[in-house]
Amino acid sequence: MKNKTVVYEGLSRLADAGANGLQSNINALYRTDIHLRASHPMNESHGHEGLVATLWMPLMTALPDLERRDLIVMGGSFEGREYVAMMGHYCGTFRHDWLTIPATGRPLYIRYGEVHEMRDGKIVQSNCLWDVLDVIRQAGFWPLAPSLGTEGMWPGPLTADGLLFSEQNPQQSQASIAQTLSMHGTLGAYDDLNNKGREGLLNMPQKDHWHPKMMWYGPSGIGTTRGLQGFVDYHQLPFRKAFPKRKGGGQWDEITEMKAKHGGGHYIRVGDGPYSVTGGWPSVFANHVGNDFLGVGPTGRAVTMRVMDFYLHHEGLIRENWVPLDVLDLLLQMGVDVLDRMQIHFRRGG
Repeated sequence: MKNKTVVYEGLSRLADAGANGLQSNINALYRTDIHLRASHPMNESHGHEGLVATLWMPLMTALPDLERRDLIVMGGSFEGREYVAMMGHYCGTFRHDWLTIPATGRPLYIRYGEVHEMRDGKIVQSNCLWDVLDVIRQAGFWPLAPSLGTEGMWPGPLTADGLLFSEQNPQQSQASIAQTLSMHGTLGAYDDLNNKGREGLLNMPQKDHWHPKMMWYGPSGIGTTRGLQGFVDYHQLPFRKAFPKRKGGGQWDEITEMKAKHGGGHYIRVGDGPYSVTGGWPSVFANHVGNDFLGVGPTGRAVTMRVMDFYLHHEGLIRENWVPLDVLDLLLQMGVDVLDRMQIHFRRGG
């Protein structure tokens, strides 16, 4: 409970104070050995200096009236580490370019999934998956094939109870993460090469975990889907066809080497009342050997994916799933540098 309050209030103060109060707010909230892991092109840095230069100062320059709007604040312990996990949007007027994306002078919402590891009352590691591709979309540009799902802002939880600042039932918390991991187990056990296609995914045991009115909120480039049919048609089937037998372990030499290099796997698996969260840096290992994905034909490349999943468990089933995923990093591994290829468009040919 204390960790959630510290991070929630500290990040709100940091955003509201802007650039003038940045250093003092960073000193109060983050350890000096802070390890930042953020979406491409911010990626990784260490210490307060890297945090300022990589993450906060560029954002505060771009959005001088920055504010933070949390939709989910939850937390818990995993493998002896203490975490606070958050989902929501940064909001402000897009006054100055950000990560070379041209400013619009209009309101901008940057959706985020963040997982902060706490130690001695301060943040020692921040995992920040901010949807940079969605900012490109809001700026009026689109570098990919059309999304199969629906683009747009992510809504908050149906139950409007995502800010968990009261004690939660520990049995419910355990049941939430257990249901998530059981659903994950059905996905991992399913054979992508059994040629059962759409009907196979609709009828396999994952259906026992999803609510009939489920919502799946994917990152920009994939979009939002509704119901198991929408999830299968607009994300799951194209994804599994593009990356068959993902999370390959020893299935491919390239993936074995990547897992040894990156570590990977879930660094967080936490239930908190009716919510659960998992995340990995990376948590998915795959070979792009199937069909096209995001409009990019099969490359044969081994790739990793930085992913978080936030879940709402409602009426005994998984009702909503928010999925921050670093799409620009994935595309870079597939041979497409989105920010580089968009420069001539960002400059309007100048």
